[in-house]
Amino acid sequence: MERKAKVASLSGLFLLVIVGVMVMVNIVSYGFNKRLDMTKNERYTLSKGSARLVNELKENIDVTLYVTRGLPKTDLFVEDLINLINEYEEAGAGKFRYHVVEAKTEEEKKAAKKAGLQEAAFGEGSETGDNVNITKGYMGVVFEYGSEKEVIPILSPDQSQGLEFWISNKIREIRDRAEDQYQMVGVIIKDGIKLTDANLVPPQGRGGGPNIKGLLQRAFPFYKIEDVDLQDGEAEIDSKLSGVIMLQADKDWSDKELARVDQFLMLGNKSLVVVAGAVNMKPADPKMTAELSTRGIDKLLGGYGVELRNDAVLDWGTQMRLPVQNQMGQLQWLTFPGISQVQHDDGAEPEEQTLDNSFAAFFRMEEMAFPYASSLLVHPEKQPAAEFKVVARTSPNATVMTGDRVDLRPNLEMRPEGEFARYDIAATLEGKLKSVYADKAPEGFTFKNKEAPEVSRILVIASPQYLSNPLARAGNPPPMPPQMQMMGPMGGDPDLQRFAVPYAQRYLTTTILAFKNMLDWMSGDRDLIAVSAKLTSEPNVSYKDVAEAEFDINDSDEDRKRKQEEYVQGRRDLQVRVKWTLTLLPALFFMVFGIARWQWREANRGRVKLD
Repeated sequence: MERKAKVASLSGLFLLVIVGVMVMVNIVSYGFNKRLDMTKNERYTLSKGSARLVNELKENIDVTLYVTRGLPKTDLFVEDLINLINEYEEAGAGKFRYHVVEAKTEEEKKAAKKAGLQEAAFGEGSETGDNVNITKGYMGVVFEYGSEKEVIPILSPDQSQGLEFWISNKIREIRDRAEDQYQMVGVIIKDGIKLTDANLVPPQGRGGGPNIKGLLQRAFPFYKIEDVDLQDGEAEIDSKLSGVIMLQADKDWSDKELARVDQFLMLGNKSLVVVAGAVNMKPADPKMTAELSTRGIDKLLGGYGVELRNDAVLDWGTQMRLPVQNQMGQLQWLTFPGISQVQHDDGAEPEEQTLDNSFAAFFRMEEMAFPYASSLLVHPEKQPAAEFKVVARTSPNATVMTGDRVDLRPNLEMRPEGEFARYDIAATLEGKLKSVYADKAPEGFTFKNKEAPEVSRILVIASPQYLSNPLARAGNPPPMPPQMQMMGPMGGDPDLQRFAVPYAQRYLTTTILAFKNMLDWMSGDRDLIAVSAKLTSEPNVSYKDVAEAEFDINDSDEDRKRKQEEYVQGRRDLQVRVKWTLTLLPALFFMVFGIARWQWREANRGRVKLD
């Protein structure tokens, strides 16, 4: 009895010690709020760019959160929103101030409506699904900075992803307008592809469809994208621009025009983005016949050490695939080898990485489409003071087409021709660049520098339709004359328009975000690039232990199908192994722990001696 009393006393003492420790931990941690974010894109913590944005504000910014509570879903959303705003406040060092308003009175509702917020109904089903609880109210944010005011009129509790992105961009927008500072980038005017082309989606209703310039400037008005007219090389590029963009041209670039771009880069701290290749397709051409020509831009790029080849790349390893019916009514997969579906691979070696998502423009992006690209070769020896980097490649199962004209419309009979290889399709270089034209400047040109005094940047994406939807561009009808636009869209290729929809759904959001990141990269303002990554979803599960299907040029359709099915089956087998490992391993661990603890107690019991 005495031994049992002693054991009971010790157990009680241990219990009191444990309770005391827990109380002390709670007392010490009271008021200390710190979350550990394990997501890949830091979804639940404030990025350094957002923190620096509010910390470096010249004036105080006042933020009003209008919220609606009463449902579990809205309550959780409001909690996350306030936690995020608290992080802004901490980073703002006294410059960021906010208060929360739950508009219940008529006066508060009128104030919310006057501020520009939209009243909305928020609903949530019951656990049994028998009824739906609905509440009405306001969920939005009002920003005041200096004499300027901005508003996010409505936030959806169902779409919390990207919340920091929209808040930071609103702060950036109101700051730039109040301080009259904008990022200015030029697009060189040339007959060919334009940022204002309505070729993102099939036509819907009357009037023109959306274009990438309009979408970008509506969402991010702090970018100023200006047209640059070189006047056939007679006009210089405005030195106030942080960079210029060259798109695919229908006509050859002259030496004077190329020399003006070189002259601009030699000013230092300037950027050039080239979205062009050798594949020239006319819009509204459902045959998708391409003329292969670099239009002379290879003379400029080659001088900087990036060789643009006169070919068309077809990637048979990573490509877009859609189900279609053949003439017999059977369902088959239609492949689009001209559209390289480039994906980041965490386990790939640098020289085999297909999408370098550490590069600013593609930061944390897992997948991207490069339609109808040409191949590149980098020659670092031509610019020894610059750092070269290939940022996008095809799979090792790619081929190239050469010649004057090639037919690139996808069809069920397409087969690979030539040797399989991996091809570079996007590259960048940064450094104090040497001039290409200073020693052979056209008459009337003056080069102040033969080498840029500061770091300049060049990005080459050898995919002319990278900023377009190639299937909509080929399948949409030609623009209607103004007098006939009231009749709505007419004509076009229905198959290509149908294929253009899944392309837009899968790739265009990433493309637009990448273009936004390019503008930040061009101006050297990279702080908010990480914020853009929070608009994209968490990356899918990767299958590093399952080797991708490797095709041989002589493989028959059956061989290619078999290898692809083996790859898919390998992924399924891995999924099964992971599922059962996660199911059985914890149970096995506790079983082994229980047996070991039981044996330990039995051994201790055998050593007990009675007095």
